[in-house]
Amino acid sequence: MTKAAAPLSAPEAMMRIRMAMQANDVAGARQIAEAARIAHPKDSALADAAGDLALKSGDTAAAVIHFAAACTLAPEMLDFQLNHAIALQSLGRHAEVVSALAPHEKAGRSVPRYGSVRATSHRALGELEQAAHWYDAVLALDAGHSRALHGRARTAIERGEADAVQRFDAAIAVNQGDGDLWLGKAQALEVAGDIAGARAIAQQLCTQAPGFIAALSFLSGLKLAAGEADFAAPFREAAARIPQDPNIPATHAETLAGLDHSAQAAIVAAAARERFPHEPHFALLEAVNAGSAGDLDRAETVFAQLPPDMPGVAVHEARHRIRTGEFARADALLGEALEASPWDITAWSLRGIVWRLGGDAQSAERAAWLHEQSGLIQMRPLAGRAGLIDDAVSELRALHAGSAMPLGQSLRGGTQTRGILFHRTEPLLAELREAILATLGEYRAELPKFDAAHPMLRSRDAPWKLAGSWSVRLTGGGDHHTAHIHPQGVISSALYLVVPDEAEQADQQGWLEVGRPKSDLGLDLGPIKSIQPVPGHLALFPSTAYHGTTPFASAERMTVAFDVVT
Repeated sequence: MTKAAAPLSAPEAMMRIRMAMQANDVAGARQIAEAARIAHPKDSALADAAGDLALKSGDTAAAVIHFAAACTLAPEMLDFQLNHAIALQSLGRHAEVVSALAPHEKAGRSVPRYGSVRATSHRALGELEQAAHWYDAVLALDAGHSRALHGRARTAIERGEADAVQRFDAAIAVNQGDGDLWLGKAQALEVAGDIAGARAIAQQLCTQAPGFIAALSFLSGLKLAAGEADFAAPFREAAARIPQDPNIPATHAETLAGLDHSAQAAIVAAAARERFPHEPHFALLEAVNAGSAGDLDRAETVFAQLPPDMPGVAVHEARHRIRTGEFARADALLGEALEASPWDITAWSLRGIVWRLGGDAQSAERAAWLHEQSGLIQMRPLAGRAGLIDDAVSELRALHAGSAMPLGQSLRGGTQTRGILFHRTEPLLAELREAILATLGEYRAELPKFDAAHPMLRSRDAPWKLAGSWSVRLTGGGDHHTAHIHPQGVISSALYLVVPDEAEQADQQGWLEVGRPKSDLGLDLGPIKSIQPVPGHLALFPSTAYHGTTPFASAERMTVAFDVVT
């Protein structure tokens, strides 16, 4: 009988791991580490090595477990804490990163890696003041730290800081070959009003790197802002240069569709479908956009060819069935979608429309439960000081002077502020945010009771936070918002700052319509509620409800909007 080999000692295991890595045998090194962890469960260095090898192997979940063990065994080892934090970041668990690193702040202040990791997670959480603080702490220790220079420059744009261009210049000086830094500089130049400079850089990026999707989107946005009809040309030109890249036509089609050019988007998707026959996403894009453009026969043909279990098909086909008047079939498809993803906002919004069209008492009762309960849709005065609205209007008009109509949004005409409004540093915007939070508290108090089955009321008593915030300025001549939903929100909003005189007329120009579906569904279905805008008042409603505005002829309409999430 052969005697089993004795397990390696911890030092021997570490030596074997190093030898395997020198031979580029990551799998072998990981096998040695895993066996050594079993034999030496209290060895913190082996736990850390096992975590590192798991991370290199793409097994991030295992890496988190190993690094956490190393931290427990040797809590004083800052490197172990940082390795654990980086693994958590890879899984998007940024709140855990901050919690794990906070107790080690005293030791970490003198370590650039600590500040860089912590800043990255604060930024991901939308805690931009803390992100800026930690990036600055890194740069105080190492002025040439490339990751901190880049992160700090990005944070400067997001916070609306005046020195964003200079910060990108400093980052580029350290890493001139980073295309994302050059794109950031172009974006900072646009914010600063140097449109020609921004466009020159964007054009050069698209020429040198035609597969750089973010640059293609940015240049298309600049062309749209300049009033160019062929604003999506950068995508077409890039696809001609690198026809093997499926990401280019996919984003091209989505960009066109986002501004109601559904027929063109269907053409782009159909051409890509032929070029990439093993990418079913293009068939779905073609079906979706053909339906939006009114070509229902073509949409029908393509939907019939799609695998029914393909992600997203049920919701999109349900929309198609609404257009063809097959409401029972649409409801069944939406039921399937909600079984797979119970709180999908898009599926709930379409189901609400189907229920309103059901024509029977049960459907009417369900529709009323979803969107028509007393208190779900409210118009409330903002809980802020006298004069806050006027001050906000002055501040925001200055921001709108350098803003444009964005790609892929519901806005048709007018301008929308860039980025997340309440991430900016202006004290007035912080005051406005606090007034909004106070008003949300009043709104919550008048909501119906908690309902675990309701897509909004299930979050009635949970902690709320703002996700996304922006201001829109419309200036008449037909400017409006098309009907849309906010698929990432729980509650959506409109705070009225300036209201056109036409809003007081009987034809309801510039009003908010909650519940009227998108026009491309082809339905004669009016809003659940039409809300006359009043300056200094905040409209709040479930994010599952379609909403849009009616056009108005002249003057100005300015709002601030945001989504509430849990």
